[in-house]
Amino acid sequence: MGDAPLTVVGLGADGWAGLPEPSRAALHDAEVLLGGPRQLDLLPDDVTGERRAWPSPLVPALPGLLEEYDGRRVAVLASGDPMFFGIGATLARIAGPERLRVLTHPSSAALACARLGWGSEHVTVLSVVGRPLDALRRALAPGARLLVLSAGAGSPSQIAALLDDAGWGPSRMTVLERLGAADERVVTGTAAGWRGESDALNVVAVEAVPERGTRLLGETPGLPDDAYVHDGQLTKRDVRAVTLAHLAPRPGELLWDVGAGSGSIGIEWMRADRTCRAVAVESRPERAERIAANAAALGVPGLKVVVGPAPDALADLERPDVVFVGGGLTRAGVLDACLDALGPGGRIVANAVTVQSEAALAAAHAAHGGELVRVQVSRAEPVGGFHGWRPAMPVTIWTYEKENLP
Repeated sequence: MGDAPLTVVGLGADGWAGLPEPSRAALHDAEVLLGGPRQLDLLPDDVTGERRAWPSPLVPALPGLLEEYDGRRVAVLASGDPMFFGIGATLARIAGPERLRVLTHPSSAALACARLGWGSEHVTVLSVVGRPLDALRRALAPGARLLVLSAGAGSPSQIAALLDDAGWGPSRMTVLERLGAADERVVTGTAAGWRGESDALNVVAVEAVPERGTRLLGETPGLPDDAYVHDGQLTKRDVRAVTLAHLAPRPGELLWDVGAGSGSIGIEWMRADRTCRAVAVESRPERAERIAANAAALGVPGLKVVVGPAPDALADLERPDVVFVGGGLTRAGVLDACLDALGPGGRIVANAVTVQSEAALAAAHAAHGGELVRVQVSRAEPVGGFHGWRPAMPVTIWTYEKENLP
């Protein structure tokens, strides 16, 4: 791929009429115009460059498409701000930011905030364009203001159904259609009472209100144990909170959750930050299905689930930043494979309950160093007409960080 410049032009629903002169000049000058059919149809006839609609799927085809038109003046059409959930960021990653000339337009989120009188710094923006709808669950909190970039005409009804099903039916919904166009329309209602179809070009604003009795989950690690569907293979709440503190999630990091059980560690890792990623590795298919269901219910449907026994199931995975081993410590090669997968500065945390798995951690500590901690939790339970402390099995936690050599 060469280094010919690419001009990315943001368009609003008002099309050509809303474009400033520099954007119009760039489109007139282009030999090739790339975009969606709707965007291409917004251009007047005197924009004479060759028009090419995006192929599907788009991202895998982009390198070949750019190579095909290398050396020609190419303009790419985008909706609103090309760098806000748009094609601009994808092109910067594939072609390199130095090749891009980006001519922006107000994003649909900016226009929606202007219509609603919402301060954009207090709004959570999500997209359901090619993304799971269940991710909205993670952002729900009393009084939260959400802007959801829709995938089409059916998105408002799907969002309303999800909110109603999750116990947020009283939430106020505002659907803003064709923002910036002469026929712009705003429709309001509640999620529980939502009816009717919407224009394909819409943004959904949600002011979150829970039904009475809806369970509200906290932001910090250590969700209640009954927030998960499980068969007993679950890192319990108090130990889970301590374990996540040792894992220390950082934005953008990838976690391997090996021997994932119900998926609680990987799920709460991803809930720590919207950019955190996780792969749950579980040998039993029925547990793997529960992991996926738990992840969707708790708002992190992007959790990747790999079915198979470690260490074999780890062979083709993307290199992790952090590894948690919650099961399989006594299986030959598991701990070594996890350590080998980590790059400099990578972290591993492993939990042991049995004498044999604790011995494996003691050996790892002797060989590599790190920190060993034993945690035991006691819970008050009835003893006749009184209460007494019943201790749970102690959990040994080994934490180790690979030396980050210069």
